Amino acid sequence: MRRVPESADAARRLVRTALVAWGQEDLIEDAALVITELVSNSVHHARLESIRVLITRPSEECIRLGVADRTRSVPLLRMDPDGDDTRGRGLLIVNALTERWGTELYRWGKQVWAEMKCEAAG
Repeated sequence: MRRVPESADAARRLVRTALVAWGQEDLIEDAALVITELVSNSVHHARLESIRVLITRPSEECIRLGVADRTRSVPLLRMDPDGDDTRGRGLLIVNALTERWGTELYRWGKQVWAEMKCEAAG
């Protein structure tokens, strides 16, 4: 998808669709916020025109949200949430709403991902 602020809307729709299909409607609100922050970081920091949004279910108990771009700069969690700068707080939100998050570096760029626990089908 294009690397523009409006891409967060499309990413939220993708997340909603996947979570409904998996019967995980209770995660939609938090997952939408997480994907919004990941897309926002990529829109702000990446270099090329496009990004890729990934929504996977690596196990019955886990949802993984990710955004891949063609920049190898690794995002850092800001530790001064009371600072004057209003930018840079997105990863604090991601950190608070997910079980874990991280960055995978590739030869061509990176993927920033976050995992959320979910109810196993049963």
